[in-house]
Amino acid sequence: MSNKQSNPQQYELINKVLVLDRVSKTTDGGRNFSFRCAAVVGDGESKVGFGTGKDGEVPLAIQKAIDSATKNMIQVDLKDGTIQHEAKVKFRSATVFMKPASAGTGVIAGSAMRAIFECLGVTDVLAKCVSPTCNPLNVARATMKALASIKSPRSIAKLRGISVNEVLGVKKDVEKEAI
Repeated sequence: MSNKQSNPQQYELINKVLVLDRVSKTTDGGRNFSFRCAAVVGDGESKVGFGTGKDGEVPLAIQKAIDSATKNMIQVDLKDGTIQHEAKVKFRSATVFMKPASAGTGVIAGSAMRAIFECLGVTDVLAKCVSPTCNPLNVARATMKALASIKSPRSIAKLRGISVNEVLGVKKDVEKEAI
């Protein structure tokens, strides 16, 4: 058994900082400043997480965001370096659309979505934020929601209680190819 399977904390995770802002809270004594950070963490194979952190110092805010993202990691079913099917999801004001792309296309997406796809290990995808105003935090949350909604043909067949061939609508035995 490899180290990767026995202890998931042993291997290196990919970390990317999406947003780092200085925020303030106004009180009777004046303004209290702190830093807010949003980060993405992934293993580059099929897991990705998004999290935010806030602290009075930048390194601590970044570390809190990375820790939060590591705790919120999700597993995404990928197929040959791309997603399984199209997805369109709305989260607050951000609406994102993503669809699989053929090999060699690359990651065609905005900055927040691109960081998530790179940490996830997606090499070919077409994605876009279709809402007129795109806040990077809402785009990241909508992207994570869309990725969580993507299912493989095998999981759909299991939910419906039918074979993978029936899900794909083919007559020959392609169950092993669809996985």
